[in-house]
Amino acid sequence: MDKFFGNLHRVLLAGVVLAILVAIILHADQLGSHGFWAFVIRWIHVWFGILWIGLLYYFNFVQIPSMPKIPDEQKPAIGKVIAPEALFYFRWAAAGTVLFGLLTALMNGYLVEALTFRGGYATIGIGMWLALIMAANVWFAIWPNQKKALGIVNADADAKKKAARTAMLASRTNTLLSIAMLYCMVAQQNVG
Repeated sequence: MDKFFGNLHRVLLAGVVLAILVAIILHADQLGSHGFWAFVIRWIHVWFGILWIGLLYYFNFVQIPSMPKIPDEQKPAIGKVIAPEALFYFRWAAAGTVLFGLLTALMNGYLVEALTFRGGYATIGIGMWLALIMAANVWFAIWPNQKKALGIVNADADAKKKAARTAMLASRTNTLLSIAMLYCMVAQQNVG
């Protein structure tokens, strides 16, 4: 068991296989329908969204507040190992969330209406625009500045300090936006 659960890739693959088996057992009669595949795309969207927002909250609720408490000699473990790995999943989860969110809206026939706030889709449209702003923050503010702050790209000490602050402020902006974004994503199907 330890060998299996000690390997994240095996666990993820087994999770996907289990989900496929559950889908086949419970929904075999729907596997060829558009509705089923629209649901699968939404499910993937939600999975990426959980990963993205979970990491956003990890950075803001755990890592950033904990850094001043960590002795200087231990900080390289965070900056050279943990943060770059977490940022890899963070930025690709953002991309996956946006991609599968747009596909969800397209497959369900409300993409244009949501993005233009028409036809009763203003709530999800606001959520989508907030998510797009957040994803742009990830790729064009947080990640470029984190590369400097973590020494992935060359920068002097002052530039690293400034980049770390800019990345933190962009991350806090995303935390702020995420609360309303999550509200909109859930509210659309429940209260319109």
